[in-house]
Amino acid sequence: MSIAISSDHLALAESVRSLTKRTVTSADLHEALDAKVKIPPAYWRAAADIGLFGLHLPEQFGGQGFGYSELVVVIEEFGRSSAPGPFVPTVLAAAIVELSSNTDAKDELLPSLSDGSQCGAASLRSNVVGWIENDLLYVEGTASSVVGASAADVVVLPVSLRAGELLPTWIALDASDLTVRDVESVDLLRPIANIEISAQVVPANRVLGVLDVARVRSIAAVLYSAEAVGVASACTHIASEYARVRHQFGRPIGQFQAVKHKCAAMLVDAERAAAAVWDAARALDDATSSHVDFSAAIAAVLAPRAALTTTQNTIQVLGGIGFTWEHDAHIYYRRAIGIAAALGRSADWSRTVTERVIESGLPSIEVTLSDDAERRRGEIRCAVAQLAAVPADERTERIAAGGWVLPHLPVPWGRDANAVDQVIIQQEFKAAKIVRPEIALANWMVPSLIAYGTSEQQQRFLPQTLRGEVFWCQLFSEPGAGSDLASLTTKATKVIGGWRLTGTKVWNSLAQFADRGFCLARTDPTAPKHEGITYFLIDMKAAGVTVKPLRELTGSALFNEVFLEDVFVSDEDVVGEVNKGWEVTRNTLSNERVSLSNKDLPLYASCNDVVRYAQKTELDAIAQDRIGRLVAEGYTVRLLNLRSTMLQIDGTDPGASSSVAKLLNMRFGQHAAEVVHAEFGHEGASANESQTAGKWASYLLASRATTIYGGTTEIQLNIIAERQLHLPRDPVPIEL
Repeated sequence: MSIAISSDHLALAESVRSLTKRTVTSADLHEALDAKVKIPPAYWRAAADIGLFGLHLPEQFGGQGFGYSELVVVIEEFGRSSAPGPFVPTVLAAAIVELSSNTDAKDELLPSLSDGSQCGAASLRSNVVGWIENDLLYVEGTASSVVGASAADVVVLPVSLRAGELLPTWIALDASDLTVRDVESVDLLRPIANIEISAQVVPANRVLGVLDVARVRSIAAVLYSAEAVGVASACTHIASEYARVRHQFGRPIGQFQAVKHKCAAMLVDAERAAAAVWDAARALDDATSSHVDFSAAIAAVLAPRAALTTTQNTIQVLGGIGFTWEHDAHIYYRRAIGIAAALGRSADWSRTVTERVIESGLPSIEVTLSDDAERRRGEIRCAVAQLAAVPADERTERIAAGGWVLPHLPVPWGRDANAVDQVIIQQEFKAAKIVRPEIALANWMVPSLIAYGTSEQQQRFLPQTLRGEVFWCQLFSEPGAGSDLASLTTKATKVIGGWRLTGTKVWNSLAQFADRGFCLARTDPTAPKHEGITYFLIDMKAAGVTVKPLRELTGSALFNEVFLEDVFVSDEDVVGEVNKGWEVTRNTLSNERVSLSNKDLPLYASCNDVVRYAQKTELDAIAQDRIGRLVAEGYTVRLLNLRSTMLQIDGTDPGASSSVAKLLNMRFGQHAAEVVHAEFGHEGASANESQTAGKWASYLLASRATTIYGGTTEIQLNIIAERQLHLPRDPVPIEL
């Protein structure tokens, strides 16, 4: 759970975390609760000494010359410790000043803000008006609930000019020239204040001028959202740690699924928010980006909400102790409330998301490779060009023989492609408009056959499979063994030259069209649950194989029931050792493959479908809010996949990003169908797919499968809780 994924950013995060552990302790926080927060706080000088206040500012103004991608990593760590005082308001004020074209203002203000010798505050809205008199700018008015104003030396705020200009001008005033009235703050560690200005002249070197309001708002959204990610991550850790050690009814409470799933949901929210902030910071740093406000709005939709829900759920997991003054939980909850308030109404941000996708659609998501990695592109591009020159009727054979179908596999079946090469291969095939053979479910079987199959099996099955000439189905699940696959009961009895298989398989996708199936059957009923299982390759046209399509609630038949009645399978079609089939299966499931595909599946609602609906529909404010939240959810699934890819490129385990992306992708199609279909009102009763309402009705019906197939959401939450949060596994049931 971290915004940082590169080695440099991870090192920066660890450095700041070390600082906050020394200077922001729980005892310090509780001491500050009962007294006015000390300004500057204990960490302030240490943070200034390593340049954290000016990390995002140009060196000519005393900054470090880095960007927002680095600053959000730092802010996340301050959020993780719920650091008191105006760190975020100060770096936000400096960021707004830096946008000004008034060099005198920047020369005057930025050095003292970047070295921490002055504290800053910024208000995104105000009731301050200005007018020009004798070539001087006069201002008067108020600004309410300004975060950090109580401790500020400099306050930045917008001014509406009486002359009727459409855009506000921005000013930066010394707090000593203002009337600052403290307001009781929900966040006791970061006070707020109301500001009053009475007919004051603004010096020329304090007039920042007309700024890009959208960019100001985006910067504020990204910085406060980064702090929200820190809050969410800290609370997820607090709750899961407590769930591991707190015992009730004779076992850790983290072993109860209600608690386990709540903790996993917290990690999901935190990880999604981290991906959104990471993307928005990158957009701020990219001078060519055209979607800064889109990405920032997504961060503002997801991150403050993640902080609120995780703090609330932490209190719930902690129980009574979480509701006490002595525990840190309420400190984080108060900070989460303050962050959400600082960014204003969440619906305003979600509507911004909707407005942007109606105007421009979804931004493309691309992997950025290093210069060293890009040097590999020329060789791959040349090879792909050669394939493009091959006649179409010969190309499939050349693609398969060259190892291009699954390039991550070892030669001769693949190309031993590392993560970088896999990315480049996908990009170059797409650019050349060359379609590789689609081998569907065989993607799961092929790696196992390479790892455990004999040379004869590989030669017999792999070439035609990689050419797409043989269609495979999976024969794993059974009526009594779905998610609990090791409970399978299909029996394999040894006979001369092979085995006789008897049993029933179910939920077998597209089995009615399959030529072959890869099947698990129990060869030793006396062995422990995960042993005594063998991996077979079955001819789906063999005697005794009966495929019965299962008509689903949609009326179609994607899944099947497969009956095996004394089906003969030769010894030559056993993969791996007899009774070691579970090992073969685990190899399949652990096979690592880098994929950039965001391909939409035709049966289920996609993020692009939601955008197309929004672009063709006149939406009211409520619908804009709902659609914006949906788009934020769908787009961040893509960001999580991108982060997983980049981690793999760096040789790092994608960890939570991969697991969370899978869970959220399962949920998204379902949620999207529910939200959009509800917008049709009476027309939603139509099932005519030639009409928009009927198409969304079909999405709605089909979507019930998305949280079941491939492992239910409940199983996915278990996996996240146990593998990422290290909560105890479910107890083994006692067999009666």
